[in-house]
Amino acid sequence: MSATYQTLLVAMAGNVCTVTLNRPDSLNALNETMTAELASLLQGLQQNPQVRCVVLTGAGRAFSSGQDLGDLKKMYTSSEQRLHLAEELRRRYNPVVWGLRDLEKPVVAAINGVAAGAGLSLALACDLRIASDKASFIEAFVNVGLVPDSASTFFLPRLVGLGKALEMCFTGEKVSAADALAFGLVNKVVPADELAKATQELAARLAQLPTRAIGLMKGLLYRSFGSDLDAQLEAEAQVQEVAGLTADHREGVLAFFEKRPPNFRGQ
Repeated sequence: MSATYQTLLVAMAGNVCTVTLNRPDSLNALNETMTAELASLLQGLQQNPQVRCVVLTGAGRAFSSGQDLGDLKKMYTSSEQRLHLAEELRRRYNPVVWGLRDLEKPVVAAINGVAAGAGLSLALACDLRIASDKASFIEAFVNVGLVPDSASTFFLPRLVGLGKALEMCFTGEKVSAADALAFGLVNKVVPADELAKATQELAARLAQLPTRAIGLMKGLLYRSFGSDLDAQLEAEAQVQEVAGLTADHREGVLAFFEKRPPNFRGQ
């Protein structure tokens, strides 16, 4: 947590780590440095026992406007360079998506403004989403003749349904915070000046819960989309065996017997 980042602000409050995308002049566009720093940071957060919940947000008036096209300018302006977008995704974006997905701790996106393109993809890859009433959401890829990436085509239809996902991707139209709440893209919408407070309250609550159990259930729930019933029942049995051996499980049961609030330690 002592590392210095060029494009991120990282702050701890209790057991909550808040990660702020910090390129406000470019609406937090995702450049090479930012994706590399995010991937590295997420690996470190997984190994840090003090971190029991992560908040991802943006500085200024945007969450993230997506890929910084300036990074790719040479690919478009040089007749000698060929576009290799697949390699860009595999090298830069996929590790960030996997970092969010595999982090065995809850991740909350606090969407303070526009989330577009790959910026929206990052918000979708978080576990929960709280949006400012001034936030907006755009699957902007169609506007430049590309397909949604960075797991948008995985998470979006699972959150909003296939029909709405197709509409968002085909049209590239802006979706308001109110509409995003109505069809399940976000979990909650709050006034802009209350976003930080509401997010920290939720994150602090999550950070006091049994972190190992949350990490295990996160894996089960995401895995369920590719499992049949037999496989999921067996996965639940195996993971429940692991959860049953945690200190927090024992604490929860003892607290129940002793009629007191449990004191979970994330172990």
